[in-house]
Amino acid sequence: MDKRLKFFSRSDLRHLRLAIDLARRGCSLTSPNPMVGAVLVKGGKTIGRGWHRRAGGPHAEIEALRDAQKHGHNPRGATLYVTLEPCCTHGRTPPCTDAIIAAGIKRMVVGATDPNPKHSGRAFKILKHAGIEVTALGSSVPSTSPSIGGPATRRRDAGAPRTDALAYECTRLNEAFNHWIVHRTPFVIVKAAMTLDGKIATAGGESKWITGEKARAHGMILRQGSDAILVGINTILADDPSLTERGKSRNRGNIEHSTSDIQHPKLRRIVLDSMARTPLVAKVVSDEFVALTTIVVSKYAPKNRVAALAKRVNVIVAPLKKTERVTPCAPFSGGNTRSWRAEDCAPYQQIDLRWLVRKLGAENITSLLVEGGGEVNASFLLGGLAQRVVFFYAPKILGGRDSLKAVAGEGARSLAEVIQLRDVEWKRIEPDWLLTARVIP
Repeated sequence: MDKRLKFFSRSDLRHLRLAIDLARRGCSLTSPNPMVGAVLVKGGKTIGRGWHRRAGGPHAEIEALRDAQKHGHNPRGATLYVTLEPCCTHGRTPPCTDAIIAAGIKRMVVGATDPNPKHSGRAFKILKHAGIEVTALGSSVPSTSPSIGGPATRRRDAGAPRTDALAYECTRLNEAFNHWIVHRTPFVIVKAAMTLDGKIATAGGESKWITGEKARAHGMILRQGSDAILVGINTILADDPSLTERGKSRNRGNIEHSTSDIQHPKLRRIVLDSMARTPLVAKVVSDEFVALTTIVVSKYAPKNRVAALAKRVNVIVAPLKKTERVTPCAPFSGGNTRSWRAEDCAPYQQIDLRWLVRKLGAENITSLLVEGGGEVNASFLLGGLAQRVVFFYAPKILGGRDSLKAVAGEGARSLAEVIQLRDVEWKRIEPDWLLTARVIP
């Protein structure tokens, strides 16, 4: 039997579940901080609830303590359930460990440890030294997710599977933050909607709509939970997308609440456009959200085009990925820039994405949603820069040698180099299927 289980009751699991639901209320609001929920229980009664509402604001533990005091409850001797190890250092707010100790909390149940190697486990030591009983469910970086029929379900104690599942959920809440805090680069999700044979558009570029309305709505939820979205110039030229959040609902978890009074951070829009070909009439450079657009160009982009774009949006001049030049193209040979094909200039136009993700991470972008075409998707996946894939599959077969692939590029040179996935999850979104999985680095 897992030794952790003797510390947990059904009541513990129920209250931690409530804390997880509370944490989800902070989705898209707390970045670059984590989502955290907290519940105070005394004498079997919930006396306080809280969640981290926005970056720079009070943390979940403080909100729960204030909620208890607001309703006339004394937290001394209570149990505090929290989804993430409390902070123990001064930042924009004082350490939560100080407030927890001062409040006289008797016991703590924690869903995940702090992912920061400099702080991980420190709060537990501080709290235990103060005489508080602390029990943690799991690590902030689990190796695998709980699965039906796996080792967790074979344990004799009926509470084990739920304990593992809740620990995993507490970690999944902040997988982007966990990655960013350790690597200082955004957690990259590559999203694509395709037919069963892996095609995202016809040879002529027609792609609306491969998947159904429910699948597309799910895609909007992904945007809502991301700090930034990235596409390539070919997507802009072919579809002229707005790259905004079309969905209105921000509700997360099982708790109904109104968010009409909350100001949500807007989604940043990143366009890979090495030769500055983005039309000035494109939505991303002419709509009301132009301040959120960044065009990433190279030093070879025509200066007049760069200057025109820079008057409207943010422009970054990025280095190119080092590669052998094998084919001349119009911008270098004096040809018409309107007629040359991007693929003819591939050796020239590959932005150094590793440089770019480091820069975005330094700008506190913790999560990046890649919705590019096959070439952009391949650049992130084959370049080892993606942490998760989210693929929607429609029950359709497109076929065709020239139809566009979800993942293109040069591909793996051997089966030993293929991209391996773990924690694979399938979900039916009628009439389509959703695959989500972690990319093995």
